Amino acid sequence: GRSIAVFGSGLDVIYPLENKKLMDKIIDNGAVISEFPMQTIPKRENFPIRNRIISGISLGTVVVEAASRSGSLITAKLALEQGREVFAVPGNISSGKSKGTNSLLKLGAKLVEGIDDIIEELRPQIGIYLKKKVESQGYAINRSKSDRLTDEEEKICSLIGDEGKHIDSIIIESSLPSGKVVSILAKLELMGFIKQYSGKIFFRNN
Repeated sequence: GRSIAVFGSGLDVIYPLENKKLMDKIIDNGAVISEFPMQTIPKRENFPIRNRIISGISLGTVVVEAASRSGSLITAKLALEQGREVFAVPGNISSGKSKGTNSLLKLGAKLVEGIDDIIEELRPQIGIYLKKKVESQGYAINRSKSDRLTDEEEKICSLIGDEGKHIDSIIIESSLPSGKVVSILAKLELMGFIKQYSGKIFFRNN
């Protein structure tokens, strides 16, 4: 994938300085952006301003740890105001770093135990993205383009067979990461190779 880092300072002011190597790696496969002019130092008040960009360019915000008063909670609030999804990882009730995340869950944030929880919630948005990607690559939405499938996509198709299969069985039998399988299934469905029925059961289109 790719990473996008948003600065709370000018792009020429790396903070902390030891993050220079990390910044270079992100630039190689992503982007580093800032709305602050060059030479702007990283003042405390800059970061809540910066956070609205982080939540705004994302489909959702995942809060992994947060104290009861935390910049992460500011980002979560901004995400809600922008109509984005908010996810939280539950934590130990006796840990100060979990008070913020647990309070978000009380307020209705989506509970996250793994990547599947995020992918499932964002499935409609991911589907739109995959459809555009499929079309941009010149795929026809029909089965006549089977030669365009990757080895992993062919494997998933063969596992489903003609009698249908539940997503959990597909994941286990494929030996692929669950997030990868969900992504492949979404793409195959958009291309017209498979169809999903209630209960997350997939059938191959014949």
